[in-house]
Amino acid sequence: MAVSPLSESPKTATCVATVLVDGAQSTIDVRPDETVLEAAKRAGLNPPFACEEGNCGTCMARLVAGRVEMRVNDALTDEDVADGYVLTCQSVPQTPSVTVDYA
Repeated sequence: MAVSPLSESPKTATCVATVLVDGAQSTIDVRPDETVLEAAKRAGLNPPFACEEGNCGTCMARLVAGRVEMRVNDALTDEDVADGYVLTCQSVPQTPSVTVDYA
């Protein structure tokens, strides 16, 4: 698993994301250039979120598998990121599949 700043290269493939919210596991499609949070909301899931700008940390989840790039990160410390946490409102998948856990 890895997190890196968002690159300028466009993504063209859909990602399959496994999302764990309140103990329930769902598998959803994430469109190219869509964040994990946007896809989760579109799929009818109820993940935690507030600002959707990368500032508050409410949407923080652990990246269990795959790789994402965060558009903005004004909420997580370097230690949080090193521990595998991401802001799902800013996380664009960079691998064919990712898994995030909001626990």
